[in-house]
Amino acid sequence: MKKTVVNLCRLLLAVVFILSGFVKAIDPLGTQYKIDDYLEAMHLSGLMSSTLTLSLSVLQSAVEFCLGIFLLFAIRRRFTTISVLVMMALMTPLTLWLAIANPIADCGCFGDAIVLSNWQTFAKNVVLLGAAIVVARWPEEMFRIVSESLQWIAVNYSAVFILAMSVWCLYDLPLFDFRPYHVGANIQEGMAMPEGAAQPEFETTFILEKDGRRQEFGIDNYPDSTWTFVDSRTVMTKEGYVPPIHDFSITTPDGDDITSQVLSDTSYVFLLVAPFLEHADDSRLDLINEVYEYAKQHGYAFYGLTSSSERAVSRWCDMTGADYEFCLTDGTTLKTIVRSNPGLVLLKHGTVVRKWSHNRLPELSEAEAQLPLEQLEIGRTSESSVSRTVSLILLWFVLPLMLLAIADRMWMWSRWVRRQKKKKEE
Repeated sequence: MKKTVVNLCRLLLAVVFILSGFVKAIDPLGTQYKIDDYLEAMHLSGLMSSTLTLSLSVLQSAVEFCLGIFLLFAIRRRFTTISVLVMMALMTPLTLWLAIANPIADCGCFGDAIVLSNWQTFAKNVVLLGAAIVVARWPEEMFRIVSESLQWIAVNYSAVFILAMSVWCLYDLPLFDFRPYHVGANIQEGMAMPEGAAQPEFETTFILEKDGRRQEFGIDNYPDSTWTFVDSRTVMTKEGYVPPIHDFSITTPDGDDITSQVLSDTSYVFLLVAPFLEHADDSRLDLINEVYEYAKQHGYAFYGLTSSSERAVSRWCDMTGADYEFCLTDGTTLKTIVRSNPGLVLLKHGTVVRKWSHNRLPELSEAEAQLPLEQLEIGRTSESSVSRTVSLILLWFVLPLMLLAIADRMWMWSRWVRRQKKKKEE
């Protein structure tokens, strides 16, 4: 019974740590943004540079993923179980604080793949802490999948794999996009409220003053005009349905909202997404300008989206010679749309057709530049990318570890057979 309980706890922890580390590793910028949110909530945002928080993002995902693999294969059992216990002992009180104070909406434990409320996260960590205590108390009860002599292969291969995954996703884009702006998503549909969806309910309290005395009133008992308004506060009393996309808007420098115009355009629309032009990578300006010239030649709309100031926009245009118009969009929204600064998004009738990081911008030959997007591969949504990515991960990571485990078990079994045969001969 003890062995069964220990190994069930070990399996639970392994799955959670592997999943948590993997979804963070394939979106290192998203994990960095979440670390920034934590630091801001703790009033420590000015203590770390962006390079340091990005390094912490990559390191955190690698540690979680590797600990999950070590638990799964029962590698360095005592060290691994104590490490997991220490991590859970630190994270559980932190998530309790998050649940009580609610400084950020969600902890980001599983990136954008699985979004949990702060109380759900705390409950999850309580369960994992209990499981960590069990495996740390009896680490020897975890049966090995790979013998000690070959554990170094799984250790090094897992570390190299997850670090390489993070580096590639920083260079390109996340291998899996769990955000509402993923390729194939229709932004208008993501903004729509379903018929009959529950609406959020709010309660407003008014603070009024009369004869030096302040008192709070609600809408139902609002007093006469002899009272002087001082302040008011509104709180949500009942949560309602919140659409996946609820903060997307495009505003011109003149203050005109062109969101509907862009999303209802039946032709193609290019969006150069640069949340912060002050920190945007300018190494591929030639390709950006080529895409703009191509769009202008074929009559496709091309907009720059940023949350930067007018001064930063003017500096970018002077530096790059950009002729395209820049519009204003919320910075958090832009960071959600594409994990690149800048990044390029292709829309058609409000649907995300393609997304590119600044390192992987489309390059068109002279012949391709004469053709409309309908006749080019980049003008069509790639539907097989997810299945292909899953197949590659299975081929390059899961399969080698499975073969290692099978070969190791066969070798151990053959040694056991030889020992038994030798005993019989003696």
